[in-house]
Amino acid sequence: MKRKLYSLLALLILVAVYAYDAYFDKKIEVQHIESGAAVKTDTNEFFLPTSTTGQVVHHEGYSLSYSEAHEQAEWVAYELKKSHLSNSNFKRPYFEVDKAVKTKAAHWRNYKQSGYDRGHLCPAGDRRYSKAAHDETFLTSNISPQEHEFNAGIWNRLEQKTRYWASKYDGVFVVTGGVLKGDMKTIGEENVAVPNYFYKVLIDNNTGKTKMLAFLIPHKDSNEPLYNFVVSVDKIEELTGIDFFHQLEDSIENTLEASADYKHWSF
Repeated sequence: MKRKLYSLLALLILVAVYAYDAYFDKKIEVQHIESGAAVKTDTNEFFLPTSTTGQVVHHEGYSLSYSEAHEQAEWVAYELKKSHLSNSNFKRPYFEVDKAVKTKAAHWRNYKQSGYDRGHLCPAGDRRYSKAAHDETFLTSNISPQEHEFNAGIWNRLEQKTRYWASKYDGVFVVTGGVLKGDMKTIGEENVAVPNYFYKVLIDNNTGKTKMLAFLIPHKDSNEPLYNFVVSVDKIEELTGIDFFHQLEDSIENTLEASADYKHWSF
């Protein structure tokens, strides 16, 4: 009788342990998602660059590497598919501090009366396929100080052109950010750096033949055609210290990253 009782107690304890483990794992999973560190279901992580800061944050619609020293992302990366393009017009939300950044992302108040826009790195216009994806771009880890004429001018032209390529080539992978090097102004109490240059790097791996395109644009408005700002990926890697497409086979990576040829891209 005692043996049966002991066996029953052991079984109950075992069930309790498994139940607790399952509950704990689920709780951790929920906390992980709520923190903004969820594994993305809509972005090709294969093309994520290296991080020079060691602080990579995954959101549902994009990933970023946060630079605490400059209080902004050194890069934001995401896949822009043709199916992502939408004319949905969601209400613009308030900016919110990104709680997934362990070192604490800069507050939006740093930009107030600074003379600079809260410039999106992953544009809200690239994430109109759902309200959640759209609103997620208003986290402060996804913005950088930009002059209004630049933000609404040549930078906006490049964002629109990127959507054109995403439609034409059935998706591109985008990496973008400010060059966080050299002598830079700062704004706000948290000394948010104002980049002197912004870059955008694209890779198309959907059409059977991989191709790349990189832009390096001074932080001022310009009426020059976009192709005047095309540089090699190697040039941007040299300026930023970031390794962009290290997952590619070396022979392909080295050839494509050394080239500033844009003939395979329709302007």
